[in-house]
Amino acid sequence: MNENLFRLINDLGKHHTYLNPVFIFIAEYMVVFLALAVLIFWFTRVYKNRIMVICSSITFVIAEFFGKIAGKIHSNHQPFAELTNVNQLIEKAVDNSFPSDHTILFFSFCVTFCLFRGARGSFWIVLALLVGISRIWVGVHYPADILVGALISIGSALIVIRIFPKLGMVNRLLGIYEKGESYFLPLKKDNYQG
Repeated sequence: MNENLFRLINDLGKHHTYLNPVFIFIAEYMVVFLALAVLIFWFTRVYKNRIMVICSSITFVIAEFFGKIAGKIHSNHQPFAELTNVNQLIEKAVDNSFPSDHTILFFSFCVTFCLFRGARGSFWIVLALLVGISRIWVGVHYPADILVGALISIGSALIVIRIFPKLGMVNRLLGIYEKGESYFLPLKKDNYQG
């Protein structure tokens, strides 16, 4: 089933070659967009955005940890290394592709953004799904690699959102950082909603 679903998605690139540049861009370079979004959210200097970025980062670390454990329990190489006639559109070293680190990264941040932003955050879920599908489209991950990475990240995000924003330590550390930051970037009190 995993291989059949992989073929279904990956073969679309053979039949709809005009879409390949779009999926290559999403698979390879959307990470730059995510990094810029994180920086923009952080430097809006709004308390809620900063807590969101902190929670997203913690979610990623936790999800990556559990992803590494999952990778020890089950292992498989990328589809282009195991199967014939794969439409491989990007270069990637052969290693354990289970679960997808790319998916863990995107779902960790995007799910957390969505949970913080409510209905306005649905864009982030669509983006994470597109990145996951693109990794199959370009031939570097199986659907199970994506699904497990997404589930680990979603579970981690739900736990982090419930715990970390309420921790006094997080707020104290953020306060210390912001005090230091204010020496370089003065902040008007009426612009900050903590």
